[in-house]
Amino acid sequence: MGVLRLQMATDPRWVNIVEMNPQEILTDHAWCEQKAASSAISIIVGFPEYTEVVNEMTALVREEMEHFQRVHDFIQKRGYTLGRERKDPYVNDLLKFVKKGVDRPTLLVEKLLVGAMIEARSCERFRLLSEHINDPELSVFYRELMESEAGHYTMFITLARSIKPREYVDKRWFEFLEYEASVMENYGKGETIHG
Repeated sequence: MGVLRLQMATDPRWVNIVEMNPQEILTDHAWCEQKAASSAISIIVGFPEYTEVVNEMTALVREEMEHFQRVHDFIQKRGYTLGRERKDPYVNDLLKFVKKGVDRPTLLVEKLLVGAMIEARSCERFRLLSEHINDPELSVFYRELMESEAGHYTMFITLARSIKPREYVDKRWFEFLEYEASVMENYGKGETIHG
């Protein structure tokens, strides 16, 4: 599927589900941005010796929290309030595929590839929202975020390739893509970003 190489596309009808409850998708989206920032912070805490990774994750934290603020602004503008934090079963399913008991560089690559996978799927979902949602303001917003997520995906892959050989990273990325396609068979029916 294009530059992202996703193996399974989201059914565009997912947007129709989302449109029935805009407050829910906005709350879920806000928490997705917060979790992305938290995940970047945990990489900084876990792997401080990788200077370039720390630099990139620091920039990512700032950007994700700016996105959180912008989504929260939409929530307030529409007279909603931010709902409680949502679980993200999709991300939990991805984490089951992470290799255990590996050396630190390999573990960092695993975490970076999970980040790349989440960004790639979010990018695909934001593209669908930008093209199909019957809300001009949100359409423009999701188009902008789609481009941002594509940049994050590229950054995660590039960092992974700076830590382990490109051949290793590309092979492991393909394994992640295949696994994610099987996971996605369970999603696309919920009014959440990854649902």
